[in-house]
Amino acid sequence: MARYGPGLLFPLFAVLLVAAVALPILSVLFSVSPSEVARAFGAATVQDAVRISLIASLSATAVATLLGVPGGYALARAPARLRSAALFLLALPLAFPPVASGVMLLSVFGRQALIGGWLAAAGAPLPDTLLGVATAEFFVSGSFVAIASTAAFAVLDPIYGDAARTLGASEWRIFFRIALPAAAANVLAGIGFAWLRAIGEYGATSIVAYHPTSLPVALYVALSASGVREALALCYGFVLLAAVVLAAQWVLRRRVVSGSA
Repeated sequence: MARYGPGLLFPLFAVLLVAAVALPILSVLFSVSPSEVARAFGAATVQDAVRISLIASLSATAVATLLGVPGGYALARAPARLRSAALFLLALPLAFPPVASGVMLLSVFGRQALIGGWLAAAGAPLPDTLLGVATAEFFVSGSFVAIASTAAFAVLDPIYGDAARTLGASEWRIFFRIALPAAAANVLAGIGFAWLRAIGEYGATSIVAYHPTSLPVALYVALSASGVREALALCYGFVLLAAVVLAAQWVLRRRVVSGSA
């Protein structure tokens, strides 16, 4: 027993870790009936919140992808010190309290701020608009794409790109035909986590744009107005959404990996 006892501790730690995460999730799944979930998501205010969250989170993730994937490719090929400094800066929003992120955004895009005042005068204010929701979600989630892309491109063998250059291939052709297919699995993972982070963001969104109401804000309103039971029904939806996205991401990554093998 003394010989094998320490070895048994490691599986025990794994079981305790999984149980600590699974218990609240299973509590939601087993304490709320499907009819309660259907009734909660059938409300007009919740349906509007779902629409706002989908538009804003998909927009934020699209911008993060358009900037972060090619940007990650550039950072992966940049000098080590420059890459480290850029990644350090990109990681900072991931460590900020979400409310602090919202306050920082208001210091730039608030109606009394320099850029925010200019946007308001031009008829495109950010606070309390759909654009404000998307901006807040991009700030707190966009770094996932850039960081994951940089890591994915950095581990690629440069010999293939160098060979393509000797044959006259442009950098864009190397990026799309060689680098991106090889790094696609990890890039997709970054995009998926960025979207989940964006659609679930409450703190920064509530500061920058409490209205129009996103789904996390609607969850907080339900908790404040009707209690935990009503809020659990909306949490059920978040659990299903995350499960579907992660499952789809797993399938896509397997197909990408098997296709590149």
